Amino acid sequence: MIKNILVFILLVVAKQAYCAEKSLSQLPWFDAEKSFEHRADLLVNAMTLDEKIAQLSHATPAIPRLNVPEYNWWNEALHGVARNGKATIFPQAIGLAATFDLDLAYRVSSAISDEARAKYKIAQSIGNNGQYAGLSFWTPNINIFRDPRWGRGQETYGEDPLLTARIGTAFVKGLQGNDPKYLKSAGVAKHFAVHSGPESLRHHFDVVPSKKDLLETYLPAFEALVKDAKVAGVMCAYNAVNGAPACANSYLLDDLLKQQWGFNGYIVSDCGALNDFQAGHKVTKSGVESAALALKSGINLNCGDTYTQSLKKSFAQGMVTETLIDERLKQLLLIRFRLGFFDPEKLNPYTNLSPDIIHSDKNIQLSREVAAKSIVLLKNKNNTLPLSKTIKLPYVTGPFAASSDMLIGNYYGITDNLVTVLEGVAGKVSLGSSLNYRSGALPFHKNINPLNWAPHEARAADAVIAVVGVTADMEGEEVDAIASPDRGDRVDITLPQNQIDYVKEIAKNKKGPLILVVAAGSPVALGELHELADAILWIWYPGEQGGNAVADVLFGDANPSGHLPLTFPASINDLPPFENYSMAGRTYKYMTKTPLYPFGFGLSYTKYLFKKLQLDKQKITEDQSLIFNVDVENSGKMAGETVVQAYLSPLSPIEGEAIMELKVFKRVLLEPNQKQRVQFEIDKKDLYRINQEGNKVRLSGRYTLWVGDSLPSKRSLDLGAAVPQHQVIEFH
Repeated sequence: MIKNILVFILLVVAKQAYCAEKSLSQLPWFDAEKSFEHRADLLVNAMTLDEKIAQLSHATPAIPRLNVPEYNWWNEALHGVARNGKATIFPQAIGLAATFDLDLAYRVSSAISDEARAKYKIAQSIGNNGQYAGLSFWTPNINIFRDPRWGRGQETYGEDPLLTARIGTAFVKGLQGNDPKYLKSAGVAKHFAVHSGPESLRHHFDVVPSKKDLLETYLPAFEALVKDAKVAGVMCAYNAVNGAPACANSYLLDDLLKQQWGFNGYIVSDCGALNDFQAGHKVTKSGVESAALALKSGINLNCGDTYTQSLKKSFAQGMVTETLIDERLKQLLLIRFRLGFFDPEKLNPYTNLSPDIIHSDKNIQLSREVAAKSIVLLKNKNNTLPLSKTIKLPYVTGPFAASSDMLIGNYYGITDNLVTVLEGVAGKVSLGSSLNYRSGALPFHKNINPLNWAPHEARAADAVIAVVGVTADMEGEEVDAIASPDRGDRVDITLPQNQIDYVKEIAKNKKGPLILVVAAGSPVALGELHELADAILWIWYPGEQGGNAVADVLFGDANPSGHLPLTFPASINDLPPFENYSMAGRTYKYMTKTPLYPFGFGLSYTKYLFKKLQLDKQKITEDQSLIFNVDVENSGKMAGETVVQAYLSPLSPIEGEAIMELKVFKRVLLEPNQKQRVQFEIDKKDLYRINQEGNKVRLSGRYTLWVGDSLPSKRSLDLGAAVPQHQVIEFH
């Protein structure tokens, strides 16, 4: 009898639970027949004020009575799913930019979002709803890398607004997918706006750019990601812009972003930025005032706790209305609806990606491909490279030859497959080679032991491969770069002196050629090391397959095709003050000093020739685009890719006008002795400049059109770039 009663009770409880679950699933915001807009309205209206406010911070709690699950918005995917366990680690963002390859950027971010979807489903199955386990990625960083001292420049796509916009747009499209209804994952354009150091000042610094610099340099990439990529979110920056904190800047967040560009996604504060309103910028006196100011300025999501702690008090004191809270919340919920969180899995094309895709062989190979294509050959005296795989005694040395940290940069994922340069070389050379290795130098300070035999090993080596540089310990975000003397930024742009001294010792002792392999996320002024090295490879932070990619290039299985996405100054003395956001004297567009390596530069194992530049017309009127063709020929014996770059340069520059401006580029693959006629069109809407008043002005007067494989300059030619073609055009 007792047993029967227990069975009956269990059946009743189970039925009640089933009915309750069924009832929750039948709540109207789970009705997939209704529009997302209508369902979001229904859900907002069902919440209490306290529930609404709790949903406006990055760590949102569950609302069981409404069947709303817990969700944490904070997630990163800069060059792979980051801070969330095992995932493929692709080359750092600056390395991706060096490929100048839009299709590759799309393939990379598509692979990242594939892995993210698969990981999300697994995380849900074990109840992991925590930070970094979601699908709302605060990526990409499309700030302009205006000064090489900025530690976070490695996260960007370089110094050029056009390249940044094009790579960023392709990346966001891959992240978000192409389904008309659902987001694969949700991207965020950050940090809006005019944000590129110094890290030590970011919580109180007021950037005052000219109207010209703001609209010509700092904002175009954000506009492109909003209009062309339909990015789901925008993150506002810590700093102020023209007197108003970026997260409370009506010109940026309302006039530009919403009114002019038509943005209808969500705005998230950088983490802790609302606290800076009172602590750093001194525009409010309390968290209550800060919460109200942020909400009224357009901030939907607070990364931090200002909303959680203070927004209800703001409401109680009449500073904000519940209608405004509803409006901000609805925009957030629409993202969650578009991610498919409230719909049956069968309706969403992205929910059934197999776990096998996570760190799959295909994605590992893609990481290797990107790394190889990102490597920039800066010098190759007397065709030192490629090396023979049957080299008798190769010597690998340097503080980062066996380093895994050098591979990953910042904002990285985790893998069990990191391949160092030493391992890559070991896997490439003949088993009969007497491969030798010694570290030889500590990364950032002098060797403690004065006795060091490592440089003397160069006396017997047929080639020395010296791996030097910096890591994300030395450059990065203020809270992460533990070896930086200036909160993540670099105070100088040379290598640490002990590395310089070690390379000089090797050069003094070497028998065979010295190949310098340099890892860094920002420019390094190599100085005399450029002359001492026979060949130089710039490898950025090349990701988990970096060692294999470097070996592919060193031994000729890959032809180097990376091009610099930023200018390498010869010295820090050639730079304006770091705090100065004027573009005068900065980047290839305005720099008059001779650089160590120019923007767009990159050598190859083959030679490219540019011939027969032909324009459809020499005089371009206001309603016409610029169309031209050029022959690109691979005159060597090895297949390769190069980046064809077209620049406009004014013959009589107007005050403040750029010396040179990249207008279009295309990556081209050529077989040995193959010639290809490449056609370009610069749309009429892009044939303009920004004047000092911040207005778009159609180009007028005479300009030189340059077409080649680097920034056209004497320095480029001296370093071995192809001779560019050029013609004078008249705009009227």
